[in-house]
Amino acid sequence: MTDLSGQIALVTGSSRGIGAATAEALARAGAHVVLTGRDTSALEQVEQRIHDAGGSATIAPVDLIEPDGIARLATAISQRWGKLDILIINAAILPELTAVADIDQRVFNKTLTTNVLATQTLLANFDKLLKKSENPRIIGLTSTVASRPRAYWGAYAASKAAFEVLLDCHAQETRNVSKVRVAIVNPGATRTAMRARAYPGEDPASVKPAEVVADRLIALLGEQFESPHRETVNQKP
Repeated sequence: MTDLSGQIALVTGSSRGIGAATAEALARAGAHVVLTGRDTSALEQVEQRIHDAGGSATIAPVDLIEPDGIARLATAISQRWGKLDILIINAAILPELTAVADIDQRVFNKTLTTNVLATQTLLANFDKLLKKSENPRIIGLTSTVASRPRAYWGAYAASKAAFEVLLDCHAQETRNVSKVRVAIVNPGATRTAMRARAYPGEDPASVKPAEVVADRLIALLGEQFESPHRETVNQKP
């Protein structure tokens, strides 16, 4: 079992799905988890489950595309804990699947802002806090379509490809001058609300639950992986 006692972990998009499962797994491993997302009620439910299981968590409702929202969050974490050990970048939006020629520019802009620009803002605002940790790790959740594009997934695929490039470049920039390590993890087919939207006719039982991905992320946090590290969670249900 990975022991994360005394470590501070921030999970974006932790109100449901892989984010919520990862937050709960982090708490079980001993970390204090900062839960972020837009749905305060859902975050409170995750926090309550963590507390009921004997874990420790704090909710911090933040819309990642809100001006200065991430900066305020970083300031709050700095003032309370003075460091950040683990940053899980999970929050993302899936726009409507459509041909590239038919992409709605307004929706595409929101997708890029959430999936790409917010990622850079997270890295910029939490860089100093991560470097104050004895063992700082960043894990970004990506998608198969980032490296294997397919028809009608252009908007989402482009955003996740850019997401991967940002994380890979950040890993290369920090690995020789700090202890920061970066992993890019593709969860593969997973039973989430986003997956259900993309594949409405799919039997949810045919893909693995979010807890499988969460367990792998916790195990990875206990490994001395090389930065940048890449992997796909392929376990079937």
